[in-house]
Amino acid sequence: MIEEKRNIKIVISGGGTGGHIFPAIAIAQAIQKIHPKSEFLFIGAKDKMEMEKIPAAGFQIKGLWISGFQRKLSIKNLYFPFKLINSLWNARKILKDFKPDVVVGVGGFASGPTLYMANRQGIPALIQEQNSYPGITNKLLADKAKSICVAYPDMERFFPAEKIINAGNPIRKNIINIDGKREQALKYFGLKSDKKTILLVGGSLGARSVNQAINAHFDLWAKADFQLIWQTGLTGIEEANKQIEENKIAHIQAHKFISEMDLAYAAADLVISRAGAIAISELCATAKACIFIPLPSAAEDHQTKNAKSLSNKNAAILIPDKEATDKLFDTCQSLLKNEKQLNNLRENIKQFAKPEADIEIAQEVLKLIQ
Repeated sequence: MIEEKRNIKIVISGGGTGGHIFPAIAIAQAIQKIHPKSEFLFIGAKDKMEMEKIPAAGFQIKGLWISGFQRKLSIKNLYFPFKLINSLWNARKILKDFKPDVVVGVGGFASGPTLYMANRQGIPALIQEQNSYPGITNKLLADKAKSICVAYPDMERFFPAEKIINAGNPIRKNIINIDGKREQALKYFGLKSDKKTILLVGGSLGARSVNQAINAHFDLWAKADFQLIWQTGLTGIEEANKQIEENKIAHIQAHKFISEMDLAYAAADLVISRAGAIAISELCATAKACIFIPLPSAAEDHQTKNAKSLSNKNAAILIPDKEATDKLFDTCQSLLKNEKQLNNLRENIKQFAKPEADIEIAQEVLKLIQ
Protein backbone atom coordinates (compact mmCIF):
# COMPACT_ATOMS: atom_id res chain seq x y z
CA MET A 1 0.00 0.00 0.00
CA ILE A 2 0.98 3.64 -0.47
CA GLU A 3 2.30 5.22 2.70
CA GLU A 4 -0.65 6.91 4.43
CA LYS A 5 1.10 10.26 4.94
CA ARG A 6 2.35 10.48 1.38
CA ASN A 7 0.69 13.15 -0.80
CA ILE A 8 -0.37 11.77 -4.16
CA LYS A 9 -1.47 13.64 -7.26
CA ILE A 10 -4.03 12.33 -9.73
CA VAL A 11 -5.29 13.70 -13.04
CA ILE A 12 -8.70 12.53 -14.25
CA SER A 13 -9.58 13.43 -17.82
CA GLY A 14 -12.69 13.19 -19.97
CA GLY A 15 -16.28 14.35 -20.06
CA GLY A 16 -18.81 15.67 -22.53
CA THR A 17 -21.81 13.95 -20.93
CA GLY A 18 -22.91 12.89 -17.48
CA GLY A 19 -22.02 9.33 -18.50
CA HIS A 20 -18.34 10.30 -18.41
CA ILE A 21 -18.42 13.01 -15.75
CA PHE A 22 -20.23 11.26 -12.91
CA PRO A 23 -18.01 8.13 -13.00
CA ALA A 24 -14.98 10.44 -12.89
CA ILE A 25 -16.31 12.15 -9.76
CA ALA A 26 -17.17 8.78 -8.17
CA ILE A 27 -13.63 7.48 -8.79
CA ALA A 28 -12.08 10.62 -7.26
CA GLN A 29 -14.31 10.38 -4.19
CA ALA A 30 -13.45 6.69 -3.74
CA ILE A 31 -9.71 7.44 -3.95
CA GLN A 32 -10.15 10.18 -1.34
CA LYS A 33 -11.91 7.69 0.92
CA ILE A 34 -9.04 5.19 0.67
CA HIS A 35 -6.20 7.73 0.64
CA PRO A 36 -7.30 11.11 2.08
CA LYS A 37 -3.99 12.80 1.19
CA SER A 38 -4.88 12.89 -2.51
CA GLU A 39 -4.80 15.95 -4.74
CA PHE A 40 -6.86 15.98 -7.94
CA LEU A 41 -6.87 17.92 -11.16
CA PHE A 42 -9.52 17.24 -13.79
CA ILE A 43 -8.94 18.00 -17.46
CA GLY A 44 -12.03 18.48 -19.61
CA ALA A 45 -13.14 20.10 -22.85
CA LYS A 46 -13.86 23.82 -22.81
CA ASP A 47 -17.56 24.69 -23.10
CA LYS A 48 -18.66 21.15 -22.13
CA MET A 49 -20.72 20.35 -19.04
CA GLU A 50 -17.73 19.05 -17.04
CA MET A 51 -16.53 22.66 -16.70
CA GLU A 52 -19.60 23.26 -14.50
CA LYS A 53 -20.21 19.85 -12.87
CA ILE A 54 -16.65 19.13 -11.70
CA PRO A 55 -16.20 22.40 -9.71
CA ALA A 56 -19.71 21.88 -8.29
CA ALA A 57 -18.44 18.56 -6.89
CA GLY A 58 -15.52 20.35 -5.24
CA PHE A 59 -12.69 19.60 -7.67
CA GLN A 60 -10.40 21.79 -9.78
CA ILE A 61 -10.63 21.50 -13.58
CA LYS A 62 -8.73 22.87 -16.57
CA GLY A 63 -10.21 22.94 -20.08
CA LEU A 64 -8.74 21.99 -23.45
CA TRP A 65 -9.86 23.43 -26.79
CA ILE A 66 -10.97 20.09 -28.22
CA SER A 67 -14.05 18.55 -29.82
CA GLY A 68 -14.89 15.42 -31.76
CA PHE A 69 -14.30 14.83 -35.45
CA GLN A 70 -17.65 15.07 -37.27
CA ARG A 71 -18.52 11.81 -39.05
CA LYS A 72 -20.39 13.66 -41.79
CA LEU A 73 -18.93 16.36 -44.02
CA SER A 74 -18.70 19.51 -41.94
CA ILE A 75 -16.76 22.77 -41.99
CA LYS A 76 -16.08 22.15 -38.28
CA ASN A 77 -13.65 19.41 -39.29
CA LEU A 78 -11.32 22.06 -40.72
CA TYR A 79 -10.65 23.21 -37.15
CA PHE A 80 -9.98 19.71 -35.83
CA PRO A 81 -6.20 19.49 -36.59
CA PHE A 82 -5.62 22.89 -34.95
CA LYS A 83 -7.70 21.94 -31.92
CA LEU A 84 -5.83 18.66 -31.58
CA ILE A 85 -2.38 20.26 -31.75
CA ASN A 86 -3.45 22.98 -29.32
CA SER A 87 -4.89 20.41 -26.89
CA LEU A 88 -1.80 18.18 -27.04
CA TRP A 89 0.40 21.19 -26.30
CA ASN A 90 -1.76 22.35 -23.39
CA ALA A 91 -2.20 18.83 -21.99
CA ARG A 92 1.59 18.47 -21.99
CA LYS A 93 1.99 21.78 -20.14
CA ILE A 94 -0.72 20.96 -17.56
CA LEU A 95 0.84 17.58 -16.81
CA LYS A 96 4.35 19.03 -16.51
CA ASP A 97 3.14 21.71 -14.11
CA PHE A 98 0.93 19.45 -11.96
CA LYS A 99 3.28 16.40 -11.98
CA PRO A 100 0.64 13.69 -11.35
CA ASP A 101 1.53 10.21 -10.12
CA VAL A 102 -1.13 8.68 -12.36
CA VAL A 103 -3.66 9.71 -15.01
CA VAL A 104 -7.17 8.28 -15.36
CA GLY A 105 -9.11 8.56 -18.63
CA VAL A 106 -12.89 8.14 -18.52
CA GLY A 107 -13.62 8.72 -22.21
CA GLY A 108 -14.68 11.86 -24.02
CA PHE A 109 -12.78 14.39 -26.11
CA ALA A 110 -10.27 15.64 -23.54
CA SER A 111 -9.03 12.22 -22.44
CA GLY A 112 -7.33 11.58 -25.80
CA PRO A 113 -4.69 14.35 -25.70
CA THR A 114 -4.26 13.93 -21.93
CA LEU A 115 -3.54 10.19 -21.95
CA TYR A 116 -1.38 10.48 -25.04
CA MET A 117 0.85 13.10 -23.41
CA ALA A 118 0.87 11.19 -20.12
CA ASN A 119 2.31 8.22 -21.98
CA ARG A 120 4.92 10.46 -23.62
CA GLN A 121 5.94 11.69 -20.17
CA GLY A 122 6.09 8.19 -18.66
CA ILE A 123 3.10 8.71 -16.35
CA PRO A 124 1.09 5.49 -15.81
CA ALA A 125 -2.50 5.63 -17.05
CA LEU A 126 -5.72 3.76 -16.41
CA ILE A 127 -8.74 3.77 -18.74
CA GLN A 128 -12.29 3.36 -17.44
CA GLU A 129 -14.68 2.23 -20.20
CA GLN A 130 -18.35 2.46 -19.27
CA ASN A 131 -20.02 0.88 -22.30
CA SER A 132 -20.34 -2.52 -23.95
CA TYR A 133 -18.92 -0.91 -27.10
CA PRO A 134 -15.91 1.36 -26.42
CA GLY A 135 -15.59 4.89 -27.68
CA ILE A 136 -12.95 5.58 -30.32
CA THR A 137 -10.74 7.50 -27.86
CA ASN A 138 -10.43 4.55 -25.48
CA LYS A 139 -9.84 2.08 -28.33
CA LEU A 140 -7.01 4.22 -29.69
CA LEU A 141 -5.40 4.64 -26.25
CA ALA A 142 -5.74 1.03 -25.06
CA ASP A 143 -2.18 0.05 -25.99
CA LYS A 144 -0.75 2.94 -24.00
CA ALA A 145 -2.73 2.29 -20.80
CA LYS A 146 -1.44 0.10 -17.96
CA SER A 147 -4.93 -1.07 -16.91
CA ILE A 148 -8.41 -0.95 -18.45
CA CYS A 149 -11.44 -1.18 -16.17
CA VAL A 150 -14.62 -2.35 -17.94
CA ALA A 151 -18.25 -2.97 -17.01
CA TYR A 152 -19.32 -5.59 -19.56
CA PRO A 153 -18.10 -9.09 -20.48
CA ASP A 154 -16.28 -10.02 -23.71
CA MET A 155 -14.33 -6.75 -23.92
CA GLU A 156 -11.30 -8.73 -25.16
CA ARG A 157 -12.70 -7.96 -28.63
CA PHE A 158 -11.52 -4.39 -28.18
CA PHE A 159 -8.77 -4.33 -25.55
CA PRO A 160 -5.71 -6.44 -24.67
CA ALA A 161 -7.03 -9.22 -22.43
CA GLU A 162 -4.15 -8.98 -19.96
CA LYS A 163 -5.02 -5.34 -19.14
CA ILE A 164 -8.75 -5.84 -18.55
CA ILE A 165 -10.31 -5.61 -15.07
CA ASN A 166 -14.06 -6.27 -14.91
CA ALA A 167 -14.88 -3.77 -12.18
CA GLY A 168 -18.30 -2.46 -13.23
CA ASN A 169 -19.24 1.20 -13.54
CA PRO A 170 -18.61 3.63 -10.67
CA ILE A 171 -21.80 5.31 -9.53
CA ARG A 172 -22.49 8.05 -7.04
CA LYS A 173 -23.33 6.50 -3.66
CA ASN A 174 -25.80 9.27 -2.77
CA ILE A 175 -27.80 8.45 -5.91
CA ILE A 176 -28.33 4.76 -5.10
CA ASN A 177 -28.94 5.18 -1.37
CA ILE A 178 -32.75 4.99 -1.59
CA ASP A 179 -33.70 2.57 1.21
CA GLY A 180 -36.47 3.98 3.39
CA LYS A 181 -36.82 7.15 1.29
CA ARG A 182 -40.08 6.44 -0.58
CA GLU A 183 -42.31 8.46 1.75
CA GLN A 184 -39.85 11.37 1.72
CA ALA A 185 -39.62 11.11 -2.08
CA LEU A 186 -43.37 11.21 -2.65
CA LYS A 187 -43.63 14.22 -0.35
CA TYR A 188 -40.74 15.98 -2.14
CA PHE A 189 -42.43 15.55 -5.54
CA GLY A 190 -45.95 16.12 -4.15
CA LEU A 191 -47.22 12.72 -5.29
CA LYS A 192 -49.82 10.31 -3.91
CA SER A 193 -48.82 7.10 -2.12
CA ASP A 194 -51.78 5.09 -3.43
CA LYS A 195 -50.82 5.49 -7.11
CA LYS A 196 -48.01 3.92 -9.10
CA THR A 197 -45.25 6.31 -10.25
CA ILE A 198 -43.19 6.32 -13.44
CA LEU A 199 -39.87 8.16 -13.67
CA LEU A 200 -38.80 9.19 -17.17
CA VAL A 201 -35.16 10.25 -17.51
CA GLY A 202 -33.55 10.99 -20.84
CA GLY A 203 -29.99 11.34 -19.59
CA SER A 204 -28.30 14.51 -18.39
CA LEU A 205 -29.30 16.39 -21.57
CA GLY A 206 -32.83 15.01 -21.96
CA ALA A 207 -34.17 12.82 -24.79
CA ARG A 208 -35.97 14.64 -27.60
CA SER A 209 -37.61 11.63 -29.26
CA VAL A 210 -38.82 10.21 -25.93
CA ASN A 211 -40.32 13.61 -25.07
CA GLN A 212 -42.02 13.56 -28.47
CA ALA A 213 -43.43 10.10 -27.73
CA ILE A 214 -45.14 11.55 -24.63
CA ASN A 215 -46.36 14.69 -26.41
CA ALA A 216 -47.75 12.70 -29.36
CA HIS A 217 -50.24 10.89 -27.08
CA PHE A 218 -50.46 13.38 -24.26
CA ASP A 219 -54.22 12.84 -23.97
CA LEU A 220 -53.56 9.23 -22.88
CA TRP A 221 -50.93 10.23 -20.33
CA ALA A 222 -53.25 12.97 -19.05
CA LYS A 223 -56.04 10.46 -18.34
CA ALA A 224 -53.77 7.73 -16.93
CA ASP A 225 -54.23 6.34 -13.43
CA PHE A 226 -50.52 6.64 -12.64
CA GLN A 227 -48.12 9.47 -11.86
CA LEU A 228 -45.20 10.65 -14.00
CA ILE A 229 -41.98 12.40 -12.98
CA TRP A 230 -40.66 13.65 -16.32
CA GLN A 231 -37.09 14.90 -16.75
CA THR A 232 -37.34 16.69 -20.08
CA GLY A 233 -33.92 18.28 -20.46
CA LEU A 234 -33.53 21.90 -21.55
CA THR A 235 -35.08 21.45 -25.00
CA GLY A 236 -38.27 19.74 -23.81
CA ILE A 237 -39.30 21.69 -20.73
CA GLU A 238 -41.26 24.46 -22.46
CA GLU A 239 -43.54 22.12 -24.44
CA ALA A 240 -44.03 19.82 -21.45
CA ASN A 241 -45.06 22.68 -19.15
CA LYS A 242 -47.40 24.02 -21.82
CA GLN A 243 -49.17 20.64 -22.11
CA ILE A 244 -49.43 20.27 -18.33
CA GLU A 245 -50.82 23.78 -17.81
CA GLU A 246 -53.32 23.59 -20.69
CA ASN A 247 -54.70 20.28 -19.40
CA LYS A 248 -54.54 21.33 -15.71
CA ILE A 249 -52.75 18.12 -14.72
CA ALA A 250 -51.35 17.42 -11.25
CA HIS A 251 -50.16 13.82 -11.72
CA ILE A 252 -47.53 14.73 -14.35
CA GLN A 253 -44.54 16.80 -13.29
CA ALA A 254 -41.94 18.15 -15.72
CA HIS A 255 -38.39 18.98 -14.60
CA LYS A 256 -35.63 20.38 -16.77
CA PHE A 257 -33.10 18.52 -14.62
CA ILE A 258 -33.53 16.48 -11.44
CA SER A 259 -30.75 17.05 -8.93
CA GLU A 260 -32.29 14.84 -6.19
CA MET A 261 -32.01 11.64 -8.21
CA ASP A 262 -32.04 9.43 -5.11
CA LEU A 263 -35.55 10.68 -4.32
CA ALA A 264 -36.65 10.26 -7.95
CA TYR A 265 -35.50 6.63 -7.92
CA ALA A 266 -37.07 6.06 -4.49
CA ALA A 267 -40.46 7.30 -5.74
CA ALA A 268 -40.45 5.24 -8.95
CA ASP A 269 -42.21 1.93 -9.49
CA LEU A 270 -41.06 1.93 -13.11
CA VAL A 271 -38.28 3.85 -14.87
CA ILE A 272 -38.12 4.82 -18.56
CA SER A 273 -34.56 5.64 -19.57
CA ARG A 274 -32.03 5.86 -22.34
CA ALA A 275 -29.51 3.02 -22.16
CA GLY A 276 -26.35 4.90 -21.28
CA ALA A 277 -23.95 2.82 -19.26
CA ILE A 278 -24.13 4.87 -16.06
CA ALA A 279 -27.92 5.08 -16.11
CA ILE A 280 -28.03 1.29 -16.43
CA SER A 281 -25.54 0.85 -13.58
CA GLU A 282 -27.59 3.11 -11.29
CA LEU A 283 -30.79 1.25 -12.16
CA CYS A 284 -29.17 -2.12 -11.50
CA ALA A 285 -27.96 -0.89 -8.10
CA THR A 286 -31.40 0.48 -7.19
CA ALA A 287 -33.15 -2.66 -8.54
CA LYS A 288 -35.70 -0.74 -10.60
CA ALA A 289 -38.06 -2.21 -13.19
CA CYS A 290 -37.02 -0.49 -16.42
CA ILE A 291 -37.98 0.27 -19.98
CA PHE A 292 -34.92 1.20 -22.03
CA ILE A 293 -35.21 3.30 -25.19
CA PRO A 294 -31.65 3.35 -26.60
CA LEU A 295 -30.37 6.48 -28.31
CA PRO A 296 -30.08 5.37 -31.96
CA SER A 297 -27.36 7.89 -32.82
CA ALA A 298 -24.99 6.64 -30.09
CA ALA A 299 -21.62 5.56 -31.49
CA GLU A 300 -21.82 2.06 -33.02
CA ASP A 301 -25.35 1.82 -31.56
CA HIS A 302 -23.72 0.95 -28.22
CA GLN A 303 -26.82 1.87 -26.20
CA THR A 304 -28.81 -0.87 -27.92
CA LYS A 305 -26.02 -3.32 -27.09
CA ASN A 306 -26.08 -2.12 -23.46
CA ALA A 307 -29.85 -2.60 -23.22
CA LYS A 308 -29.85 -6.00 -24.93
CA SER A 309 -27.38 -7.32 -22.36
CA LEU A 310 -30.24 -6.89 -19.84
CA SER A 311 -33.36 -7.49 -21.94
CA ASN A 312 -31.93 -10.82 -23.14
CA LYS A 313 -31.86 -11.90 -19.46
CA ASN A 314 -35.43 -10.66 -18.79
CA ALA A 315 -33.95 -7.90 -16.63
CA ALA A 316 -35.45 -4.99 -18.60
CA ILE A 317 -37.82 -4.12 -21.45
CA LEU A 318 -36.26 -2.75 -24.65
CA ILE A 319 -38.25 -0.48 -26.98
CA PRO A 320 -36.40 0.78 -30.09
CA ASP A 321 -36.46 4.56 -30.42
CA LYS A 322 -38.49 4.46 -33.66
CA GLU A 323 -41.20 2.41 -31.92
CA ALA A 324 -41.46 4.56 -28.77
CA THR A 325 -44.33 6.76 -29.97
CA ASP A 326 -46.54 3.75 -30.76
CA LYS A 327 -45.54 1.41 -27.91
CA LEU A 328 -44.46 3.39 -24.86
CA PHE A 329 -47.80 4.22 -23.24
CA ASP A 330 -49.33 0.77 -23.73
CA THR A 331 -46.18 -0.93 -22.44
CA CYS A 332 -46.20 1.23 -19.30
CA GLN A 333 -49.91 0.65 -18.74
CA SER A 334 -49.52 -3.11 -19.10
CA LEU A 335 -46.47 -3.33 -16.84
CA LEU A 336 -47.96 -1.30 -14.01
CA LYS A 337 -50.94 -3.66 -13.92
CA ASN A 338 -48.69 -6.72 -13.72
CA GLU A 339 -47.02 -6.78 -10.31
CA LYS A 340 -45.49 -10.20 -10.97
CA GLN A 341 -43.66 -8.97 -14.08
CA LEU A 342 -42.51 -5.82 -12.25
CA ASN A 343 -41.07 -7.96 -9.45
CA ASN A 344 -39.36 -10.29 -11.93
CA LEU A 345 -37.70 -7.31 -13.63
CA ARG A 346 -36.55 -5.95 -10.25
CA GLU A 347 -35.11 -9.27 -9.12
CA ASN A 348 -33.35 -9.92 -12.43
CA ILE A 349 -31.79 -6.47 -12.87
CA LYS A 350 -30.24 -6.38 -9.40
CA GLN A 351 -28.14 -9.43 -10.31
CA PHE A 352 -26.11 -7.08 -12.54
CA ALA A 353 -25.39 -4.55 -9.76
CA LYS A 354 -21.80 -3.72 -8.81
CA PRO A 355 -22.21 -1.07 -6.13
CA GLU A 356 -18.55 -1.16 -5.07
CA ALA A 357 -17.13 -0.54 -8.55
CA ASP A 358 -15.80 2.88 -7.54
CA ILE A 359 -13.71 1.35 -4.73
CA GLU A 360 -12.36 -1.41 -6.96
CA ILE A 361 -11.33 1.08 -9.66
CA ALA A 362 -9.80 3.40 -7.03
CA GLN A 363 -7.69 0.49 -5.76
CA GLU A 364 -6.48 -0.22 -9.30
CA VAL A 365 -5.50 3.45 -9.70
CA LEU A 366 -3.53 3.36 -6.45
CA LYS A 367 -1.77 0.14 -7.53
CA LEU A 368 -0.33 2.00 -10.51
CA ILE A 369 1.20 4.55 -8.17
CA GLN A 370 2.86 1.81 -6.13
